[in-house]
Amino acid sequence: MSELPIDEHKSTFNQLIQNNHLVVEAETGSGKSTRLPIWAAEHGRVLVVEPRRIACTSLATYLAEQSGCALGEKIGYAIKLEAQFSPDTEVVFVTPGVALRWLADDGLKHFDIVMVDEFHERRWDIDLLVASLKENKSHRLIVTSATIEGEKLAAYIDGQRIRCAGRVFEVSYQYRARDSRHLPDIRSIEQNVQAEVERQIEHTTGDILVFLPGRKEITQCAQMLEKLNDRQLYDLIIVKLHASVSDEEKHTALTVNEKRKIILATNVAETSLTIPNVGVVIDSGLERRTVQRNGRTALSLKAISKASAKQRAGRAGRMMNGLCIRLYGEHAALELMTPPELQREELIEPMLTAAACGNPLQKLNFLNPLPERSVEQAKQALLLMEAVDQEGKITEHGLKIAPLPIDALYADIVTRISEKSLKEAMVDLTAALSVPANLYQLPSNSEALQELALVEKNGCDMSLLIGLVRGGTYPHIQIDINALNEAKGLAKQMREVFELPQIEAASRYQRQLLLKKIMELHPELVFVRRAKRKEAFSNELLEVLLGRQSRLPNASEAMLVFDTHSLPGRGVKQTLTLATVTAPLPLSLLSEAEIGQWHQGGTIVESNTVHTEMSLMYAGKIIATRLLEAEGELSLKPIIELVNQDLLLPGLAKLRRQEIKYWQLYVALGLSEAVKNTDEVQGLTFDNWLVEQLNLLGVESPEDVSLFSKEDILFDGIPYWEYEDFTQKYPFDLCLGDLQLSVEYLVSKKLVYVIHKSGIRKTLPKRWELPTWKGWRIQYKKASKIVDIK
Repeated sequence: MSELPIDEHKSTFNQLIQNNHLVVEAETGSGKSTRLPIWAAEHGRVLVVEPRRIACTSLATYLAEQSGCALGEKIGYAIKLEAQFSPDTEVVFVTPGVALRWLADDGLKHFDIVMVDEFHERRWDIDLLVASLKENKSHRLIVTSATIEGEKLAAYIDGQRIRCAGRVFEVSYQYRARDSRHLPDIRSIEQNVQAEVERQIEHTTGDILVFLPGRKEITQCAQMLEKLNDRQLYDLIIVKLHASVSDEEKHTALTVNEKRKIILATNVAETSLTIPNVGVVIDSGLERRTVQRNGRTALSLKAISKASAKQRAGRAGRMMNGLCIRLYGEHAALELMTPPELQREELIEPMLTAAACGNPLQKLNFLNPLPERSVEQAKQALLLMEAVDQEGKITEHGLKIAPLPIDALYADIVTRISEKSLKEAMVDLTAALSVPANLYQLPSNSEALQELALVEKNGCDMSLLIGLVRGGTYPHIQIDINALNEAKGLAKQMREVFELPQIEAASRYQRQLLLKKIMELHPELVFVRRAKRKEAFSNELLEVLLGRQSRLPNASEAMLVFDTHSLPGRGVKQTLTLATVTAPLPLSLLSEAEIGQWHQGGTIVESNTVHTEMSLMYAGKIIATRLLEAEGELSLKPIIELVNQDLLLPGLAKLRRQEIKYWQLYVALGLSEAVKNTDEVQGLTFDNWLVEQLNLLGVESPEDVSLFSKEDILFDGIPYWEYEDFTQKYPFDLCLGDLQLSVEYLVSKKLVYVIHKSGIRKTLPKRWELPTWKGWRIQYKKASKIVDIK
């Protein structure tokens, strides 16, 4: 093996690891990911946790080759749906999800040392794993990081620090934005990348690594760059590198080739992977990362942090002096560090996983405190699922859903559905939703879409995904074979867990019943069309627009939303959330399941019988209406309406409303010995007071009211012997000849407004014409004009 910067620290490592946890700070290119696992294996069996699957498999393969043993003997790996190791394997590379699942199963009792690589990425599962191991005190910990504050991390795990130099080659920088403060920009990114690639082909050597935010941009850039080969301008190898690439593409990206390579990668290439022969890095400065919007985690386009920018640049200095081209300004206002996922995502998955590992999330000590609101939201969601108890400990139901390699919400639905055919369908749908990539792309022309609609007639993304996982074929859609195979593999695994038939023998299911079951279990997935903004849908908490890849029929008034995607904007209100996987719902299903709340509406009198109109409301939309006879509690609102219209107890409303108003002023002036002035007193209304009186009288229908007169329903306010004098001293209405005024008292300011109501008089009221109001300031208001009266 060639010398690497980390090698000079081997003796220090071997000495410290015997009795200490370790924090190893080393920049890109130091060799920490390849050397430390081998050194650690001299002190016990090692579990190495890598943030990404591609790093797990490539590092394990590389070290197995270097050891001269077959993969799975001394060095192995385990990722979702794939494993190469045995009980005798000395070093096992795993993803954080696998590590947490093993921690929940047996506490990782078969391992002595746990190495957590690339901690600076601050994924929630890595943060949770370190916090859990710290709490359990059962393993020696090695935590590596390229950019995080090592002193703070070492204090957190109570460990020793080893600091190591990084790359052995120099990297120079160039910036392409005209304005040095220009932030990364998605606009024209494919054209900018193509122009930069052509420039670097002419003036530099080595392969070119381009960092792009996602698969969409990678695909578009690849198509544009392939045109260079088509025109026979160059002989290039265009390679895609992201989480779902095939083994062949991954091998091409990670090996040296005689032809010059252009590697188009997401941030999976930022860390752990050694991509040989890279001489130039072109950095778009963009990534897609999770953010929390209205309590839900969504994927959004963001500018990278300065720490990520440093990591990306380091890829160019691994094997030779390199060049980093940044498509943004040198002084762009980037964040210093990417915020930890636990600070920017909903905490349902972390809380459930922590409970499965035996440590309630709220009781763990994290490097950064958890947001209290997010913790409470996650707790309430899991309590509704009955997955945890009030103390955050896992329940029997939680133990069923926690091990499943899928979102907790979908795991909850799958486990609660009892009907076999519906459970199978939900398993297949969940498998498709759990793949990070889209399984298909819709055609762009209307004729092709119409042909597709003849095959899948409901305009239902859910049905289409289930059909694809089950091997169905549909005209004119572009399938991502790798993503589809991953979904099928996950569906197969879950069908085995639930002892269901394999996909080839999948049961037929009734779409309407599946929709109804999902809706009943998780009504928050139901969105209805806005009354005024017809293009928008809401579930009371979140508003979404329809994504381009969804085929929801234009006439649909409601839908289930299984997945969303956020487009960036300034703040929550400007951020657009797109519904990307939907299923149309008839309003009749919402009505049957009574999704929403019933609200009492207007009063209707028919054939001497009083009815009240009830409306089922959800997210501001009326789902259904019904007319009920006004009885019991439903009778109170109609009675009040009829009293206010003087159709029942004539004169009561006007008289008591006036008495309440005077009493509120009486109390505000401090004249009541028994009642203090409070918000409750000043907020009292006639309607609320009358409801209380009707309840005391036992009134259950409008017919009952006929047994009483207004003298039977008295307001206990100002003592009757003071009432007349008080109303004369503090009137609310005044008539000064042809000038009618209303009066408003601002007790706290000792101010009286006399307000013009009507009359042709043009002069101001005189002070002598008004009540005494000794000690009060008096002002006359007419329209927007206010004048003091002296």
